[in-house]
Amino acid sequence: MPADNAWSESFFSILKKEAVFPVRFTTRDQARQTIFAYIHGFYNRRRIQKCLGFRSPSQWLDHYFNCYFSVTA
Repeated sequence: MPADNAWSESFFSILKKEAVFPVRFTTRDQARQTIFAYIHGFYNRRRIQKCLGFRSPSQWLDHYFNCYFSVTA
């Protein structure tokens, strides 16, 4: 079913638009490093996500820990 891969298709579409198409790679290693840096340095940490209330994952974690694990005197 097409809906089974909706998340994957969306992710790879975003990856191609934001990290792959704007760059002309000269080697596979350069492409591999760029994609790794995009996923682990930007997409998983700083890119705003709709499912996280339009926050980045790091903003969401900060909010979560501040709300549920704040220490009151």
